[in-house]
Order: sequence, then C-alpha cells, then structure tokens
Amino acid sequence: MNNDEILQLRQKHVYPTKVPYYKTPIHLVRAKGSYVWDDKGEKYLDVIGGIVSISVGHNHPRIVKKIKAMLEGDAIQHTTFLYLSEYMPELAKKLAEVAPKGLSKCYLTNSGSEANEMAVLSARTYTGEPMVVGLQHGYHGGTTTPLSLCGHSTWKFRSQPQACVTHAKAPYCYRCPFGQKKESCNLECADDVKETILTTTSGKIAAFICEPILGVGGFIEPPVGYHKKVFDIVKSFGGLYISDEVQTGVGRTGVHFFAIEDSGVEPDIISMAKGIGNGAPVGAIIAKAEVADSLKGKLHFNTFGGDPYQAMQAATTIDIIRDEGLIENANKMGRYLKEGMQDLQKSFPVIGDIRGRGLLIGLELVKDQKTKEVAPVAAAQLLEFAKEEKLLIGKGGLFANVIRLAPALNINKAECDELLGKLKRAFEKLAKA
Repeated sequence: MNNDEILQLRQKHVYPTKVPYYKTPIHLVRAKGSYVWDDKGEKYLDVIGGIVSISVGHNHPRIVKKIKAMLEGDAIQHTTFLYLSEYMPELAKKLAEVAPKGLSKCYLTNSGSEANEMAVLSARTYTGEPMVVGLQHGYHGGTTTPLSLCGHSTWKFRSQPQACVTHAKAPYCYRCPFGQKKESCNLECADDVKETILTTTSGKIAAFICEPILGVGGFIEPPVGYHKKVFDIVKSFGGLYISDEVQTGVGRTGVHFFAIEDSGVEPDIISMAKGIGNGAPVGAIIAKAEVADSLKGKLHFNTFGGDPYQAMQAATTIDIIRDEGLIENANKMGRYLKEGMQDLQKSFPVIGDIRGRGLLIGLELVKDQKTKEVAPVAAAQLLEFAKEEKLLIGKGGLFANVIRLAPALNINKAECDELLGKLKRAFEKLAKA
C-alpha cells in the first residue's frame, strides 16, 4: 500500500483528530536503537520516540529475544487477571522496587489515560472527596476524567464535562504568571494552589495531580522546591498527591527512576505509561497500600491490563534501565545536549528558552527574546527542516511553539553529536526561510 492510499484510508475511516506530522507524512516501517527507516529505505535519527515512548531504544535485543521465546513457546497472549500469570505480579514487584518508599500496590492498564483515571478514582475513594486540583498547561490523557483535568483549550471539547476539578496556575518560569524570576521568586505558583483550594473548593480535596515536568505543556520545568511546597499544602487540605510520570518516568530526568523523587517528595500515587513499556501499550499506577485497599469490596475490570507480552516487555524494560545504567547515561547525555543547545541559542535567537532535565529537553521558539512572542509557524517549519535532515523531533505547548526532544535513554555521544549537527542545519534553514 503506497502512502497516498494510506492517507485516503485514514481520511475515510479514521477520526480527524488523528493528525499526522509533516506536510508529506512519513511511513515508518522499521526501527533499531535510536533509528527508524521509512518505506523508501531512508534512515532517520529518532529523538522523540513516537511520543516520548521509546526508553531503551527500538527493538532492544533483550526484549526481542524474550518476545521470540514466548512466541516460539506458544505462550498465552491474553489471560486477564481472572487467571494466574507470573507476568503481572512480577511487573508489580519490579515497580515496587523502583518506586519511592511506601508505594507498594499496582494496578496495570493499557495507557496513561487509564492509569490517571484509576489514580483519581483511588484518591476519591480513599478520601471520600470528589474535588481534584490540576494545573493550567497540564495534560493527563484523553479519557473523561483526564480531559477534565487538561489545562489546554486545544485538547478540550465543548461537550466535555468538568468533573469536579479545578485548576491552579502553572509553574511556568519562562512565562511566570506572577511576573517573577526563577532565581528570585518566592514560589508564588505554589501559593496559588492554596489560593485555588480556598476559593474554588469546599476546603477539602481528594487530590492534587501534577507532572513533575509538564510534558504536552512544552516540557515546563517548575522551580526547585515547588513540588515539596505544594505537597505540604495538599496534605493540609486532606488531599493525596498524584505524580503523573507518563512522560517523566523510567529515569528520563537522569536522577531517580521517577522524577518526583528529584524534589524530595514521596507521593501517594504515581501513574505511568509510555516509556515503561518501551512502545508496548502498557500503563500502571503504584500507590500506598492503604489507598489501594480502600477499593476493596468493589469490582474494577481491565480486560488487557497486565497481559503477558505487555507485562513482560515493561518488566524487561525496567531490568535494562537498571542493568545498563541508563539513568546515569540520561543525566550525562542530557547535560551534553543542553550545552549544545545553549551554543545553538547564541546563533539562533528564535530559541527563547531551553529547559528540562536529563533526556527531556524543550526549546521554546519565539519571534523576539524580549517580548517572548510565540513562534508556532517557526516551530512547524523547523519540524519540516529537521525531517529534511533525517531527524525526527516533536513539538508541544499551548501555542505549539515548543520543540520537544526525548531520545532513548541509551543514546550515545556520537548520536548526540549527530542530533546537534542535524538540528543546527535545520535552524540554519529556518533562519534563511
């Protein structure tokens, strides 16, 4: 099937919300490590991993070997939790080993949206309160409750109900809503969480949900101390702290397996997906035992959550990250890439801000560094120019003006140099355009 036929079928039979990148979309057919190939045999350096989903490289040999062994041994593909399978509890055990102290019970899902649905349900059941506090610019998935929590008009629908949620200001340092500077502020953004609870809730909440670094929002990185201060505020109002690690988890920020630990916070619930399965459709939450046990006596069904192949791939991904020192590599390569980005910024003033930690890096593009006027057209053009250089990058942010980079955690220095070289040539083309 050629690309025109694929596009025609998509237009005829697929929802119009599924919009591909690029004026001429790429048909990807093969992948290995940090690289993917299209149907014409062209090789691309992939530094966005689908959507921040490839954590240990495409088709990692250890994962491929285990999949082959399961297929050749006629391993059962689908069991559900109604039957016993070692893969589901083995994954849960490994997650408990890498999670912060006190988090020990898992619920396995197929996606981050489902994980966040379950996280909020757990918090509401445990506390007996319905209200959840989210953040402007936050994103937690595409199902009912996560869409209610979404802080972007571009992702929300007029028909979408706001199901007992409220939103505080985002800790967006580059565009601080309080006119402060990151190095000298008093965490007014954290205080706004308290103000939001006092003015838009009954004074009691079920939970606060936050990404340690806001992913779809454009890799918005809060100031140091934000999460700890908010954690204390949330506890004072009886709420649970939910850390949405769908994009920041599995060591991507280069310090801990889950990014919230970088802030010294021990959350009540962590949700995850994307990188935990290295491309497999798997998500999960891990919670404190007393939170999980509050659901006892009720039934909650997830047909495919924890099925053998997906659970095996997620458990193996955890092993690879630990065995191959990929969190340390994310830290080292992330620092190297940010230094390279800072050099690029000197030559290309369209780069207004560079942010993120480890291998989660955002470049906010602006028309003018003083006015910070957003440059979404430049971001769209840069994606096209990067494609010409055989480099796959992502974009995000409320105004689609943030370039997002999230390479596999085992990217090496030569591949980082290739990334920087291709990105430089793409910016050169953008400057001429």
